[in-house]
Amino acid sequence: MMSHEAFVFLSYAATAVTLVGLLLMTIADGRARRRELAELEAQGVRRRSQGSGRPRS
Repeated sequence: MMSHEAFVFLSYAATAVTLVGLLLMTIADGRARRRELAELEAQGVRRRSQGSGRPRS
C-alpha cells in the first residue's frame, strides 16, 4: 500500500510532467506556425490583415 506522502509526490510529479509536455508542444507548434508563415510570405501570400487599406464592399 502506498503512503500518503508517496501518493502526493507522484501526483505532483505527474502534473509537472504533463505541464512540461504541454509547454514543449506549444513551443514546438508555435515555431512550426512561424515557419509556415515565413514560407507563405516568401511565396507572396499575404495576410488578410495586410490588405490594401481599401474598405471591402
